[in-house]
Amino acid sequence: MSHPTGVEGQVAVVTGATRGMGRVIALELARRGTQVVTVARDPRRAEPLQQQIKAEVGADRFDVVPGDLSRRDDVLAAAHHIADRYQAVHLLVNNAGAHFPDRRLSVDSVEMHVALDYLAGFGLTALLHDVLVRGRARVVNVASDTLNDTRQVKLLGRPRPATLDLTHLTNLSAVNPKAGFKPFEAYARAKLLTVMAGYEAARRLQPHGVTVNSMHPGIVATDIIDDLVPPLLTPFKRLIRRTMLTPEQGANTALRLATDPQLTTTTGAYFVRDTEATTPPLTHDPAARQQLWDLSADHFNLDR
Repeated sequence: MSHPTGVEGQVAVVTGATRGMGRVIALELARRGTQVVTVARDPRRAEPLQQQIKAEVGADRFDVVPGDLSRRDDVLAAAHHIADRYQAVHLLVNNAGAHFPDRRLSVDSVEMHVALDYLAGFGLTALLHDVLVRGRARVVNVASDTLNDTRQVKLLGRPRPATLDLTHLTNLSAVNPKAGFKPFEAYARAKLLTVMAGYEAARRLQPHGVTVNSMHPGIVATDIIDDLVPPLLTPFKRLIRRTMLTPEQGANTALRLATDPQLTTTTGAYFVRDTEATTPPLTHDPAARQQLWDLSADHFNLDR
């Protein structure tokens, strides 16, 4: 990994930091001198990383905020805790996410891919607005290029981008309904929402010096991959994982977007690893982005 300078003494919020790629991002940022903050459903799972950071950097640069990011009240509480404790946040890496093999609802009656893979990051970005502005922050949303192609086996045919019908949509509990539910497509749709709202957040925050970018890290051998492998290929799962990127390799793109001085003013972009890439036309529709923003703000009872 390269080690750009300029992040020493900054505050970095990294979600999903207890394992996989998020753990790598958190550890590397702590090594570079940042104070890392994460939100963990079970704070005990963060203890090994906290001890590793203490041992490696010689200081306690890891703050764990209890909270289940699939729950609206916990996102609100975590954001308030962070805003009360830190005057400014300089980096926000919305990395928390999961793939669920069946349809599940959050305690707020929102399908779990939407709740965790999308609304958690939207909520933290919106609720931390003031401290992000004070820090002239960089926001990095970890997405997935499944939004550009929802086929699990990409051998035949053309890419099938994730779809989203906003017609007559009055709340986000209607996204990923029971009828016709397919877990992989539901996951891809949540990532589509992430990028779509990220573009709108970039537009709104640019006048304040805050940048917002989204990225696909590549196919990384994380726990999510185990759920994404089609049943037909399950016997070859170990072999498949060997062909994938390590969490350390996957973390490179997020770290670059968060720290590279050459990307200080880059905003409203989507990257596939180190290359800026395109996303489906719907993500660039101003009216659709505004509607999504309003629905998401309503979920958290925020001003639009």
